[in-house]
Amino acid sequence: VQLQASGGGLVQAGGSLRLSCAASGSTFNINLMAWYRQPPGKQRELVATITSGGSTNYADSVKGRFTISRDNAKTTVSLQMNSLKPDDTAVYYCNCVRFLVSYWGQGTQVTVSS
Repeated sequence: VQLQASGGGLVQAGGSLRLSCAASGSTFNINLMAWYRQPPGKQRELVATITSGGSTNYADSVKGRFTISRDNAKTTVSLQMNSLKPDDTAVYYCNCVRFLVSYWGQGTQVTVSS
């Protein structure tokens, strides 16, 4: 499975960005898709997940501001980020799990200015 992320950039606090990640290759039976992020100087952390059935889960820090979604073909995952804060500045990575194997996309930088 290959994952290609897009949509990062620079935005002012309070603004919005939408990240997308397209899976290619052997995409059948992708069970879980997710977004992680790694703030500067910190460890990578989970942002949001979505299962093949559409169940979602969010980090407390983004609840009510971020929305994860998945297309009907279940090969593209998006992250709508609203009310962005400087603390959301990070490299964002998409992830998927297929047959218990985890795959990662390249990171996309999100920078939120105050």
